[in-house]
Order: sequence, then C-alpha cells, then structure tokens
Amino acid sequence: MEYLHDIQKPSKKEQLAAMESYNALAARLAELHSENPEIEIEETSEKIKIPLKALKLLAKILQATSQGKPISVVPIATEMTTQAAAELLGCSRPHIVKLLESGEIPFTKVGRHRRVKYEDIARYKKAKKEEQEQLLIQMMKSDEELGLYDS
Repeated sequence: MEYLHDIQKPSKKEQLAAMESYNALAARLAELHSENPEIEIEETSEKIKIPLKALKLLAKILQATSQGKPISVVPIATEMTTQAAAELLGCSRPHIVKLLESGEIPFTKVGRHRRVKYEDIARYKKAKKEEQEQLLIQMMKSDEELGLYDS
C-alpha cells in the first residue's frame, strides 16, 4: 500500500502526458457503449478488457495529474494504522488514539493494534471541515451584527 508520505506531485512532463492521455480518453469515453471495453497497449498489441467504471476513474486520475495534483487511490474498505490515519488528518498519532478511545471515530483491534477504516477517517475529516465552515459563517454573522465587518 502506498503511504501518504510517498505521494509526490507530478512533474511537468507527467502533467503534459496526463493531459494528452486525458483528452484522448475523455473523447473515447463519450463514444463507448460497452460496460467492459477493450483497450490496446500499442507496444504489445495486447488487448485488455477494463470495466467502464475503472476507465472513468482513470480519466479522473489523468485529469488531476494534468493539473499537477498528487494522487492516491485507496480502496474504501481499507483499514489503516493509527499512524496512517494521523497522516491523513494531519495530526499526531496520540491525538488519533484519543479520538478513537473517546468514540469519535470507530475502530477495531487486531491484537494490541488499533485499525481504522479509511471511510471512517474520511467521514470524520469531512464532518470537521463542515463544522469549521459553519463556525466561520457564525463568526462572520456575529461580526456583521456588531458592525465589525463592512461588506
């Protein structure tokens, strides 16, 4: 499994190649009617059947890569260590352990080790972001009501 610290921003050369590939793939995807289309790898002339959903995901990856965004693909049911979860949230491992032990994020134990599902970490991160946005909106409204903010 690729860890978050291994993910790198694509080079300019990779971005250009991804942009060309994305444009070609996006154009072909619009024409596809098969659920398992075949693609051909030019150097080997070998045809490979790829599920349409996987090709659409590949198009999204190419698009993001062409924009210089680092990419990581994680299966949804993946279980993570507390260290990997901490890296994803951008906090310390002890803080994650506190969140787990307080029940804010569900986890399982494998022997003495805690494991957290990627989807639970992603859900927690999204909820925290939404909370922060709501707090900012409330603060701005309070400032307006007190006349501290001119629009």
